[in-house]
Amino acid sequence: MSKSIYSIITGTGSYIPTQQIKNEDFIDNVFFDNKGELLEKSGKEITDKFLEITTIAERRYVTNDLQTSDIAFFAAQQAIKSANIDKETLDYIIVANNFGDTTPDNRASVHVPSLASKVKYLLGIKNPDTVVYDITFGCPGWLQAVIQADYFIKSGDAKNALVIGAEVLSRVSDPHDKDCMLYADGAGAVVLEAKESETPVGILAHKTRSDTFLHANLLNMNTSFNPNFDKKDDLFLKMNGRRLYQYALETVPSAIKACIEKSNISINQISKVLIHQANGKMDDAILKRLYALYNMEEAPENVMPMTVDTLGNTSVATLPTLLDLILKNKLENHQINVGDIFVFASVGAGMNINAMVYKMEE
Repeated sequence: MSKSIYSIITGTGSYIPTQQIKNEDFIDNVFFDNKGELLEKSGKEITDKFLEITTIAERRYVTNDLQTSDIAFFAAQQAIKSANIDKETLDYIIVANNFGDTTPDNRASVHVPSLASKVKYLLGIKNPDTVVYDITFGCPGWLQAVIQADYFIKSGDAKNALVIGAEVLSRVSDPHDKDCMLYADGAGAVVLEAKESETPVGILAHKTRSDTFLHANLLNMNTSFNPNFDKKDDLFLKMNGRRLYQYALETVPSAIKACIEKSNISINQISKVLIHQANGKMDDAILKRLYALYNMEEAPENVMPMTVDTLGNTSVATLPTLLDLILKNKLENHQINVGDIFVFASVGAGMNINAMVYKMEE
């Protein structure tokens, strides 16, 4: 039987910021609606309703001395160490992000040089053949970067790649928009390496779609909801939450199903569904609809690990952080064992959706 080249994950890493921000910390915020009108409900009522809708009770923020490139570097260090690989042998470093580097005093995104260039510099890599670049793809950016790395590896262009997802959303969220409580900071990374195998292993299949015609602006950048905000030109991340929720429920389950079918795997062989942690209730609904597509009334128990309740929505960092926590036995009641098959899925700005089926090496 002939051997084929597959991309396998040999190392993982993550950085979870040290500042723990609870919902109670937002009680004194002055919130406005998208028309600039003051919300009449008390801060306690707003935060209680937020918890009920999203399941998010707390999130993590970076300290003022750190930027996105710094925490990307921290996660990269862990992944390289975990993979036990010589950093000078890396063929690619791809960093998924949407806002570049920012500072507490300046929210403007700095994308030059790229975060990948900064990470390579911080890692001290001298090899000019280690190619670096960033990808901006909304919350699904890290998974899309993994998909790109898979193409490089399977084409023979690369034997490995370091793929990072890092974001500091706390600096681009409007403190006068209740959606600011969704967003958090963090970074996650994986090392992918080529492996010859007679049987399928590692990345088995992936699927991506972009729905821009009707949905391109469900997430966008705009000014503060506070009409008297002192910096009128500052832009913040804005979301049409109701329409995004509906879009996700209508499209994500079918995209995941298409990916599973592409991999020639049965839904019953899937041990875990690692989905982007944007909203706990939304993820529950997506999972239920996925299994309904297979005429199953309920998803298997404990199939979907969740971190959004304590870590919030960290955009591109969600999936690699989730994987790292599971593989390092830091997420209670969740394990991934050799031979297990699981699926990644993400949805976000663009609007973009992607999914990937992965089998752990035996």
